[in-house]
Amino acid sequence: MVVVTTLTLLVAGVASLFMAWSIGAGSSGSTPFAPAVGANAISVMRAGLVVGVLGLLGAILQGANVTEAVGTELIGGVTLTATAAIVALVTAAVLVAIGVFAGYPIATAFTVTGAVVGVGLAMGGDPAWPKYTEILTLWVLTPFVGGGIAYGVARALIGDRLPERALTAALAGVVGAIVANVGFALLGSDGEQASIAEVVGTELGIPGGAGVLAVTAAMAAIVAAVVYLDIGRDRAGAQRRFLLAMGGLVAFSAGGSQVGLAIGPLVPIFSDVGVPLWALLVGGGVGLLAGSWTGAPRMIKAISQDYASMGPRRSISALIPSFAIAQTAVAFGIPVSFNEIIVSAIVGAGYAAGDAGVSRSKMGYTVLAWVASLAGSLALGFGVYSAVRLAL
Repeated sequence: MVVVTTLTLLVAGVASLFMAWSIGAGSSGSTPFAPAVGANAISVMRAGLVVGVLGLLGAILQGANVTEAVGTELIGGVTLTATAAIVALVTAAVLVAIGVFAGYPIATAFTVTGAVVGVGLAMGGDPAWPKYTEILTLWVLTPFVGGGIAYGVARALIGDRLPERALTAALAGVVGAIVANVGFALLGSDGEQASIAEVVGTELGIPGGAGVLAVTAAMAAIVAAVVYLDIGRDRAGAQRRFLLAMGGLVAFSAGGSQVGLAIGPLVPIFSDVGVPLWALLVGGGVGLLAGSWTGAPRMIKAISQDYASMGPRRSISALIPSFAIAQTAVAFGIPVSFNEIIVSAIVGAGYAAGDAGVSRSKMGYTVLAWVASLAGSLALGFGVYSAVRLAL
């Protein structure tokens, strides 16, 4: 009995690593630096290396919220078994891998969520309608909010109504304010996350919201001033540095969100044998790293070249809302597709200069792939688990 249990857990772990590799190769590994590659700010291979390291850090420092949501909040009344977790992970990973090798950005969050819900329903579980409402609301709003903000920011940056130097610095200040309020595991206590603004405000003796607001304003002002001065010295270089910094922040956020898709189904079964969550996060992060280094360059090239011809200003415009949406999803524990976020933002920023090379046919196929991946993974998860249960 012990041998069977050990082998089952081993197979589940391998399935999770395969899923993590697929995500690193296709979603978290390819999308964060795609706009930077499209703007010639970084090479394809270097982007894959950098995003892998940042994704690993994001997985460890921010991955708990989404991981617990995927593992315990997508289905009610039942707890995922090892067999169910294996079926869900393998089903989703195969679909994502097909997208990687075919050159289409399959939405990982759609496939994993669909597969987990499918096997959960096959186990006799109840739909978690409140959580589904949260998830679907974010998924539906993402293209409009992300693409709309990217379009508006790009129009402002490439237009001549506002001074570009001051506007870019102001946008950097907004990013600094968001970073000040991002939760990190290392800053919290008792397994909770805490933000820089919360910790520094407490250390300064400024109570509650007043401290958070003061630190947020200070950090925003400092970042804005640094970028403003940098643009004054070297405009083109400053744009590249800002763009790369944004790509790094999005890559970090991708790790914090996407690792939960790979290891979330393992939480119920591995917690029963005493494996702590941080160990699963490290393992999932390593899987993301491996995927980013070995498989991401293909998808980076596909996204950066096929969807839009991006310059530095429009690339920055795409990454700012991507970072904000990603951190919102991480904070609320909502599995989110980085392909959906980045592709929508790229298209929005691209349309700010006409169609900017945006491929309508490619976008049509991509949206179809997103919808099919959700429906297909749900149906496959339900069907495969039902067949496995009958066979056993």
